[in-house]
Amino acid sequence: MTTPLTPAEAAERTNLSLDTLRYYEREGLIGPVERTASGHRAYSDDDVFWIGLISCLRDAGLGIAELREFTALLREDRATGDRVAFLTGHKKELESRIARMQAALAVLEEMIAYYGTSDGGDTERTGA
Repeated sequence: MTTPLTPAEAAERTNLSLDTLRYYEREGLIGPVERTASGHRAYSDDDVFWIGLISCLRDAGLGIAELREFTALLREDRATGDRVAFLTGHKKELESRIARMQAALAVLEEMIAYYGTSDGGDTERTGA
């Protein structure tokens, strides 16, 4: 193991605030984080990896309750199939959200192209 990170170093490495790190620990999403003799948190490489995983899942749209459920699945001695089913369900939701966002992006690109024409898009469209 490398030298443990201070909370400030862990926050910088993970691009999260100290408050977010503490919140994740309170919610049981990370940790328990080791403490130094003086009682300060000392984040390990494993902690930083886990924080990165939690951040990625948050970016994928999982809420705190869902993250709690997932961490419970990992900590329990349950069948891997439960974990796979959980992740597969969220993957499908994310794919659906991505498809909707791609459709919205296409509309924006069309609007930019329309309003970026030589007439500046000043001619009225009928039926709109």
